[in-house]
Amino acid sequence: MEFLGFTLLVLGLLRLVSAQQATDPNEVAALKTIINYWNLGSKINLTMDPCSQNAPWGADDSNPRVACDCTSNPCHITHLKIYALDIKGEIPKELFELKELMDLNLGQNVLNGSIPAEIGQLSKIQYLSLGINNITGAVPSELGNLTQLISLSFSSNNFIGPLPKELGNLTSLQQLYIDSSGVSGPIPEEFANLKSLQILWASDNLLTGKLPEYFGTFTEFKVMRLEGTSLEGPIPSSFSGLTKLEDLRIGDLGGESSSLDFLDNQTSLSTLSLRNCRLSGQIPDRLGQFTELKYLDLSFNELTGRIPTSFLGLSSLQFLYLGNNNLSGELPADIITPELIALDVSFNPLSGNLPAQSGTTKAINVVGTSINTNGLQDNKVVGMLDCLQGQTKCKSKGSSTSFSIKCGGTAQKSASGIEFDDDSETLGAAALYTSTDNQWAVSSTGNFISNPNGNRYIATTDSQITGTLDSELYKTSRISPSSLRYYGLGLKNGKYSVELHFAEIEMDDSSSWRGLGRRLFDVYVQGVKVLEDFNIQKEAGGSKKALVRTFEANVTNTIMEVHFFWAGKGTCCIPYQSTYGPLVSAIHASQVSEDVGASSNSKHVGQVVGIVIGVTAGAVILSSVFYLWWKKDPQGHMRILRDSPKKPLK
Repeated sequence: MEFLGFTLLVLGLLRLVSAQQATDPNEVAALKTIINYWNLGSKINLTMDPCSQNAPWGADDSNPRVACDCTSNPCHITHLKIYALDIKGEIPKELFELKELMDLNLGQNVLNGSIPAEIGQLSKIQYLSLGINNITGAVPSELGNLTQLISLSFSSNNFIGPLPKELGNLTSLQQLYIDSSGVSGPIPEEFANLKSLQILWASDNLLTGKLPEYFGTFTEFKVMRLEGTSLEGPIPSSFSGLTKLEDLRIGDLGGESSSLDFLDNQTSLSTLSLRNCRLSGQIPDRLGQFTELKYLDLSFNELTGRIPTSFLGLSSLQFLYLGNNNLSGELPADIITPELIALDVSFNPLSGNLPAQSGTTKAINVVGTSINTNGLQDNKVVGMLDCLQGQTKCKSKGSSTSFSIKCGGTAQKSASGIEFDDDSETLGAAALYTSTDNQWAVSSTGNFISNPNGNRYIATTDSQITGTLDSELYKTSRISPSSLRYYGLGLKNGKYSVELHFAEIEMDDSSSWRGLGRRLFDVYVQGVKVLEDFNIQKEAGGSKKALVRTFEANVTNTIMEVHFFWAGKGTCCIPYQSTYGPLVSAIHASQVSEDVGASSNSKHVGQVVGIVIGVTAGAVILSSVFYLWWKKDPQGHMRILRDSPKKPLK
């Protein structure tokens, strides 16, 4: 009995010692400095030991969160999360005293300065998130010391310079988020070692060189996003080995043309976007075997041939974008399935009839084709299509010398007396709408894939817009995830002044992380790129401030086109997912002279709406060219083609 009593006493003492285990004093001192530096004292009360059992900041869903490993004595801090709390200032070097950290999340704050080289001391870290901050300087090569990393994010920052080749040491890395980070230059060859990589977000960076061939050896790849960079094609044939891909988004490639030959066995794909990639050749029939596809975007390319009848096998497909190619033949009769939400085949020399099921599909755009639109119930749209194809004269109440549109809102009269027409019609993921008097039209295409607020194509605000006498004019705007075109119809030929009205009403300019977003897009007037990487907020000097840009343009065939185009640039996810793409508040165009400028050519009247040809280093670049061939083909169809907007050579 005495021995049993002694044993129980010892066990009790051991439990007491275990219960009273304390955190490493160096880590406690470092954590106190960090908490005070970031003014988080009201959220973490360090009058008690940070690794105390049942501490309120230790739960998985706590924020801030401090969690520990107390399997040995003393306890060590292994998890630190300070997420979306708008902490400011530089990263304090005391942070790197927490050498047992396995998970560090400082995402969605307003941290500035550079990442200290001492970060390389966190050799046990597995998850590191610094995304959505205001961090500057070079990406430190010391990150390459963190060889246990599974996930690394430094997206949406303001880094400069190249990706360090030392990141190729991170052979356990499964997730890499570097989109909108500011990095530039070629992707290092050492990245070929990242064989475990499953997710790569690298869009909206100044990356150069060719798409790496070795990406095709990353057989664990599930998600790849490479849009809005300066990378060049072709898309390597080695990508055929990426059979686990579920989400592939490559866009805005320069250099050599690409084909779709690499699409072979990627039957797990749910999202496939190869927009504006200089794709040529035909769409392979085997694409119809990708039965998991829900979203397919091959728009703004140079694809030829017919739309495969095998597309009828895409039983899960909801969004299909094939616009702005050179696809020909008849639209497959059964292409519109019950699951299809949006179909865009605009600006292709396609013929045939819209299927009878068109009435049940939410969104269809066939402008710039010779497809019989009798299936559409909106007669105004039918007239618009005929007008653009040259089959009829543009119908209006007379030859007009102006048009004014309140984009995304109801009719308004400005302080200067301009009557802006109502443009509050709800547009879907592929849409064409004409005004009641047929004086203008709007064509929109694209889908905000991940927007938590649903697909909205009009932005609104109740806030006052400064810098204008017409605040109400800017409180609604049309937005688009891809391409938004406005057409003035039935205009007298001549020279016009085109006023484009903007105000950034979705992204704020506060001192919070929510103010770190950047919207960038291009604008073409009559096919000429007049604005590139246009940032409303930057140009206006802040959010909710009115901005007007004025241009001159020639009308030579009664039609004017203003095209707002997203080229993959800008942040994607601030203040919420899918916040990007063109935004415009109002358009006003008026004739200033009946004389067409010297840049026009009378032989092209009725043939070319807009064309710009630049010659740099012997290369000829055509930018958003809208050809109208008035000569009919043997079937009596008008052929309308739009070439893909190209990057200018620099």
